[in-house]
Order: sequence, then structure tokens, then C-alpha cells
Amino acid sequence: MTTPDAQTKMQFLFALRSRGVTEIPVLEAMEAVDRGLFLRGLFASRAYEDVPLPIACGQTISQPSIVGLMTQALQVSPRDTVLEVGTGSGYQAAILAKLARRVYTIDRHARLVQEARQVFQQLGLANITSLVGDGSFGMPEQAPFDRIIVTAAAEDPPGPLLAQLKTGGIMVVPVGQSDAVQTLIRVRKTETGLEYDELRPVRFVPLLEGLGKDT
Repeated sequence: MTTPDAQTKMQFLFALRSRGVTEIPVLEAMEAVDRGLFLRGLFASRAYEDVPLPIACGQTISQPSIVGLMTQALQVSPRDTVLEVGTGSGYQAAILAKLARRVYTIDRHARLVQEARQVFQQLGLANITSLVGDGSFGMPEQAPFDRIIVTAAAEDPPGPLLAQLKTGGIMVVPVGQSDAVQTLIRVRKTETGLEYDELRPVRFVPLLEGLGKDT
């Protein structure tokens, strides 16, 4: 995989901005992380198109504009500890690692975690901890988290994850039935309860319990 040329990067950033990704730190993080490193074979040549693409284990890498919008909605600061549920290719975690103090990412597919770790190492991202596990239960041993991002759709924001979110924290999660269009939700945990914002329609793979069958 060759690194993208200046024109490709410029077109990529223009596409992100035109779809609502406007915050400079998010755009800089997305410019710094080569999406092609997270794709295999023929799909690597399409890394800078704003489309979701297939990866191993029947999963997908989200389109860059959705990654950017979810990252922007999360409002990450440099002191934050972030939990990502659904490592997938590792692309979203790598973006978050440029913005947060520490990122914990969990996936039910061991193969995806292993491949993502190799790219994190290649990029020198030492502030990511990646684990194989059932992300629907979060990571209670590392909780609470300043920010939580879920990259698979749940019928409702998962209770165990809300419990692991700090007061003042934000969770971004796609919510809805797995066979229909879902809605991206931002949840803020306040002293008095939970506040919900509906952000936009999205489509994600469903959030499943248990581990994947791969090794």
C-alpha cells in the first residue's frame, strides 16, 4: 500500500468537510491516519473513497465521513480515556488515539484484534489497549470512562456501558433494529440522569453478545 498523494488527501478532507466533519482536530487526526493500512487486497486502493468496505470476519470498515462525525460527536479531549466497543479494522481506534490520552478497544473477533494491533504497532500508537471479548459488557475493570463509542447497533444504549460512563461523560452509539436503518445517538450522563440527542440515520452491523467463531 502506497501512501496517498497530496491531491488525494486534499480531496479526502474536502469530502469530509462537505459531509459535516468540520472540527480541525478531528480532520487533522483523519489526515494523519492512513485508512489504507486498515484494508486488505484490492480494497486498499479504495481507502480514500467515502464508502464502507468489507474486512475480515464478515465485518466492514465504516465510511470515513461517519467515522469523522462519530468522533466529532464524542467531543474527545486530550485528557480523556475512551472505550471503543467493536474494534473492527482498528481505524476508528487509531483516530481516537490521536485525540485522547488512552483508548481501550474490544472486539469479539480475535482475528480482527490481532490484525488491528499490528497496524497500531506500525503507526506507533502506544496509547491503545486492544482486547478480545464481549464488548456488550464493556470493560468494567478499566471503568469508568470519559467517553464511550459503540461501532455496532444495539436496540437500546447498553446498560452495562452506561454504568461504565463517568458523570459528565458522553457515549455515541447507533440504536435501532439490525435489519433497518438505525439512528446515531449521543448520550450525556449528567448529575440528574441521561440526556439523549439524535444525530443522524446510519447503518451498522448489529451488536452481538459472545465471542466470534474465528481464532
